[in-house]
Amino acid sequence: MNQVELRRTPLHSRHLARGAKTADFGGWDMPIEYVGTVAEHTAVRTTVGLFDVSHMGKVSVTGAGALEFLNGVLANDLNRIHDGKAQYSMLCNAEGGVIDDLIVYRWSPEHIFIIPNASNAATVVSALRAVAPDGVSINDQHDALGIIAIQGPQSRSVLRAIGVPADLDYMSMVKGEYAGAEVVVCRTGYTGELGFEIVAPSEILGVLWDDLCLHAEAVEGMPAGLGARDTLRTEMGYPLHGQDISPAISPVQAGISWAIGWQKPEFQGRNALTEQRSQGVSKHLVALIASERGIPRPHMEVFDSTGENLIGEVTSGTFSPTLKQGIALALVESGIRVGDVVLVDIRGRKSSFSVTALPLVPSSTR
Repeated sequence: MNQVELRRTPLHSRHLARGAKTADFGGWDMPIEYVGTVAEHTAVRTTVGLFDVSHMGKVSVTGAGALEFLNGVLANDLNRIHDGKAQYSMLCNAEGGVIDDLIVYRWSPEHIFIIPNASNAATVVSALRAVAPDGVSINDQHDALGIIAIQGPQSRSVLRAIGVPADLDYMSMVKGEYAGAEVVVCRTGYTGELGFEIVAPSEILGVLWDDLCLHAEAVEGMPAGLGARDTLRTEMGYPLHGQDISPAISPVQAGISWAIGWQKPEFQGRNALTEQRSQGVSKHLVALIASERGIPRPHMEVFDSTGENLIGEVTSGTFSPTLKQGIALALVESGIRVGDVVLVDIRGRKSSFSVTALPLVPSSTR
């Protein structure tokens, strides 16, 4: 049986030249780390880190009624934001599960840009095209555009050094120019730090990356792989699709009901989610911090404090480079609350964890 060839971003050769370790992520051969996840994680928290996230989808929705159409499909309410702002949202199924979570960029009522997850991009495009009315176009720009995330306290100085706009409010975006091409600078990210994402044509992505690396390294920053991206987002409690949210795990269960436009008359999954909200759910997502040595991993079983009753499982788990402890997100019985003690079965040994409020590390996004 032939193995499916992994896709590569326009920066793939540059990652290999820097000695990156790569692996399959959503069907793409992506850098997991360069010099080490802990060092790259620390750079983002203290200076700046650069991420190639060109594997993420890029979808342009245009035409008269584009905003009204999307608002009747996606969970969040686009009328909560104005032109030039971004919003976290979800595409849900009829049962209230999450087909994908995504960032929506509102340029105008006739032009919306969406960044879905890499492995779900084609699904999102197909789902939108299936229900789009006449006059609304769904344009898949996955290959035409790339994305570089610049994250950390020094991210603004790095952007200024390459001559693109840097004075943006959180969840805002603006058009700029680099190497003679139009780029979009977004004050967004997945790390909990001050940060930006630049969406640029694929043909200039290489020179943009080289320039960003030069100026990041001047302030002791560095390129970072998806390993650090995962530890950073887990410290913040940001959900990862396919683990913490999924077609079987709803936003109500995951504690992200704030990203639902409850007052809207229509969106996919509305009836099921409204019922969950009113009647409650049997399990919900909580954050855990280890009280002793032990690193939790996805699918490890979670027990109550007696160790006798199975109450759920870890959905995301890792070692926190900031806290120097094992941390996790876990889907557990809804009676479990902040302050409770639970036990995680780590390779046959039940280790103690405290249920803790999110974020596990203070956010510096604003």
